[in-house]
Amino acid sequence: MLKKLILSTAALAVTFAGAPAFAQAAPAPAAATATTEANPALWVLKDDDTTIYLFGTVHALKPGLSWFDSAVRQAFDKSDQLVLEMVEPAPADLQAIVMPMALNPAGPTITSQLPENKRAAYAAAVVGLGAPATALDNFDPWFAAIALTAGSLPKFGYDPNQGVEKVLTAAAKEAGKPIAGLETAAEQLGFLDRLPMDVQIRYLVSTVDQLPKTGEMLDKMVGVWAKGDPDALAALMNEGMREVPEVGNALLTQRNANWVEWIAKRMDQPGTIFIAVGAGHLAGSDSVQAMLAKKNLKVVRVEY
Repeated sequence: MLKKLILSTAALAVTFAGAPAFAQAAPAPAAATATTEANPALWVLKDDDTTIYLFGTVHALKPGLSWFDSAVRQAFDKSDQLVLEMVEPAPADLQAIVMPMALNPAGPTITSQLPENKRAAYAAAVVGLGAPATALDNFDPWFAAIALTAGSLPKFGYDPNQGVEKVLTAAAKEAGKPIAGLETAAEQLGFLDRLPMDVQIRYLVSTVDQLPKTGEMLDKMVGVWAKGDPDALAALMNEGMREVPEVGNALLTQRNANWVEWIAKRMDQPGTIFIAVGAGHLAGSDSVQAMLAKKNLKVVRVEY
């Protein structure tokens, strides 16, 4: 489940900014890091007067990975606009969006809804972030799942500020490129907030079960992303979706279908844009590229 969450939705970054303070621990200071070359997959869709680049992102990375160069940088520089999953709101605006969705003060508490044999592991996971065991009890389970995931990232050296979206956003602002979002923060979080409560609980249980493997899973995911291997990435994603397929449908399949409609309409306008979304959306049988192909819109891998 962690694989899918981190690769398929920028809600990780949203919640990392909007979660309680204990989930915002700064990454441990890193020693001087040697630069490692990365060549993530890049695709392009074009006609006579429109070019749309598709680039898969990872929302949190370790320092020292050199991916924003070569063909990726060239495609970005040629583009008139950067399009992300969403444009992250200002912190105060983000709090105003997240808290009404995530808070559940009337109960029942998360702990009371968990299977008895999972409560100790859940409490230990929350305590592991430096908070009381009941700190998330009055939130919805989906929020707790993301808060636990986001809060664990610094332990393994992963930093959302090193993530692809942050780097691209800074570069776009420096170059004066407009930035747009395929979704709003409210829409993105709404996909999770609308999940039935039993699905949210299974999602949280799956997240807690896999937390000890977080570092290993992240390293594996980033490794295949850096190699530009969408098939291996799809295999990892499918593995992570088996436990709670409803979440995969909400976070990946439904959103991909929405984005494909947006892209198809955008092809009617001239210009060049650079679309950057979670890498999981660009891998597998339900990928954005596969759905575009069903509309006779051919996406081609950029070789570099």
